[in-house]
Amino acid sequence: MLETGIKHTKCELVHENNTAASLGSGLLPVYATPAMILLLEAACAEAVAPELDEGCTTVGTKLCVEHVSATPVGMEVRCECELVEIDRRRLVFNVEIFDKAGTIGKGTHERFIVASEKFMEKTNAKSQL
Repeated sequence: MLETGIKHTKCELVHENNTAASLGSGLLPVYATPAMILLLEAACAEAVAPELDEGCTTVGTKLCVEHVSATPVGMEVRCECELVEIDRRRLVFNVEIFDKAGTIGKGTHERFIVASEKFMEKTNAKSQL
């Protein structure tokens, strides 16, 4: 049952492929903000996936996130998310991302529940324009 309070944690290791230098979001070999965003989106999507109706998924629609501390290659990062608001199909999560030294990012993320097939039909129709 989809209800507020659902929590999920997702971890990943910082490696050369998810650094700012590698992803083009900066020049330094530190954990990239785009990688952090991908981690938090995945954590939020995974948190609610088991509670969705068959044929449904969530899509990210809004981010308000601060990346407040750099993390070096070789260190693990961990995202903790919690579903804090449900407004029909709109889901709002609080997110916080950590490395072993403390918080590296925090904010909110919004996702919408969609029917996968209908969503893709509408999206693919754009190619006919």
